[in-house]
Amino acid sequence: MLDAIAEHGSFAAAARALGMVPSALTYRVRVIEEALDVLLFDRSSRRARLTAAGQELLREGARLLDEVDAIANRVKRVATGWESHFTIAVDSVIDRATVMDLCAAFFELGAPTRLKLRDETLSGTLDAVLSGQADLALGVALDTRNRVGLQRETMGTMEFVFAVSPAHPLAALPEPLGEDSVRAHRAVVLADSSGRGGGLSVGLLAGQEVFTVTELRAKIDAQLRGLGVGYLPLPAARPHLESGALVARRLDRPEHRLGFSCVWRSDKSARGKALQWWLDQVRSPVTRAALLGEHPTPGRKRAFK
Repeated sequence: MLDAIAEHGSFAAAARALGMVPSALTYRVRVIEEALDVLLFDRSSRRARLTAAGQELLREGARLLDEVDAIANRVKRVATGWESHFTIAVDSVIDRATVMDLCAAFFELGAPTRLKLRDETLSGTLDAVLSGQADLALGVALDTRNRVGLQRETMGTMEFVFAVSPAHPLAALPEPLGEDSVRAHRAVVLADSSGRGGGLSVGLLAGQEVFTVTELRAKIDAQLRGLGVGYLPLPAARPHLESGALVARRLDRPEHRLGFSCVWRSDKSARGKALQWWLDQVRSPVTRAALLGEHPTPGRKRAFK
């Protein structure tokens, strides 16, 4: 309620957004102010602004609500074995169609669990689990074997291909391409979604000009347009390579492959039926391959249990 007033800037607009009459909203705020003996909003201008006390209440109130949700989630899990909410951090390399197939299969269970997907990239995928914002991470590229409190399941490896537009200058140079040749051209990179700053970069050369995007689709589009060069997951690049819209170039360095895993917290009290179901799916070799973009042969249907 307080957040709505702060966001909309007036009691009337907040009341409309909340489906309340303005007088009811004003009354509730005054009850809180009288109970705390503070003013939460500065009403001296046309726009309702939070006072310092109001900002503190909103900040701490949001934290308390999160704790209440977490308690409710634990109580629900104890009572039924199912998590009330289950959040999955999905790395940009993971095949979205396969994730949606899995979600559809999960909903068919009729479980009392609300699913939430988070789009993440590079170290942000792991950070989502470490920070408690996700219960499971799919497509973690970082080594977590020495991380206390985490468990992991290997998903497999993925090949990355250095791809350029046919019209790009690097498409005409003899192979293998040297680092100096590549460094002279702009690289298209995916922004690390980690909220801690810094983050991880893959395949970038020191001193190379950078064009940063936030989605794999945008990275592919930029390279199709010749706006830059860089590594792409082979499953995502394959259709464009086969059509000739992109050209694979061999570099004067080892092939680029990354191993991926799924990661979750090892706290036994946090393991509910939803987590167990998703782990069972990931342990299927067919599902793991599909999540990494290697789809079954035509006519063979994936089965989820």
